[in-house]
Amino acid sequence: MRVITLNLNGVRSAANKGFFQWMPQQQADIVCVQELKAQLNDMATEIKIPNGYQGYFHCSDKKGYSGVGVYSRHTPDKIIEGIGIPEIDFEGRYLRADFGNLSIISIYLPSGASGEHRQAIKFFFMERFFPILQALARSGREFILCGDWNIAHKEIDLKNWRANQKNSGFLPEERAWLTSVFDELNFIDVFRKIEPLPERYTWWSNRGQAWAKNIGWRIDYQVATPVIASKATSVSIYKQERFSDHAPLIIDYDHHL
Repeated sequence: MRVITLNLNGVRSAANKGFFQWMPQQQADIVCVQELKAQLNDMATEIKIPNGYQGYFHCSDKKGYSGVGVYSRHTPDKIIEGIGIPEIDFEGRYLRADFGNLSIISIYLPSGASGEHRQAIKFFFMERFFPILQALARSGREFILCGDWNIAHKEIDLKNWRANQKNSGFLPEERAWLTSVFDELNFIDVFRKIEPLPERYTWWSNRGQAWAKNIGWRIDYQVATPVIASKATSVSIYKQERFSDHAPLIIDYDHHL
């Protein structure tokens, strides 16, 4: 089973950059996407039903903003949109697809980078999302939560960590929260379980020469329950082409849907 996650920074923009030509070539079973920046009626057929896939979406109520999707080669048993908290769900940040005892979730945590107001919304999300993660961990099901968590967990996960300790995405409270997800709830950071090396990033600022100089952040994850995490066999970040300011995170699992 191959699972890919990518923050598209606009699904129509990514389509124009060749994402939907690239995607079917990857032989992925599931592709999770975030930051659609589109409503359903804005999406062309090639976006809703790409070659070989069925698309499922949870769009933001606000036009041109947020939104998540799951593309699957297999028909899910069930689709769940949102987490049941209106203040969060109207931004389109959570979509769950169930396949037998495995659920794959496309998740997009808020960014707090634009100011204190958005950082407060990010903390609101984190506080209310933790009990939901706790319930998932205790449910007896297997989960892979794919997406842009907008938090670099450790110093190894961003280039300029010293300069970013007071910036959203690397605040002590955010990092401690993510540590709790891993240590208290026993979720696994699947990429880091396999790949110990530094300078493995998934997002680069558009400022300066961040991409060219690999001055990046690893803020896109596949976070999984222990049993399915233990079945991961290989991980990679695809950087040969650019569809977004993020790069696709690709993980293979010894599992069949």
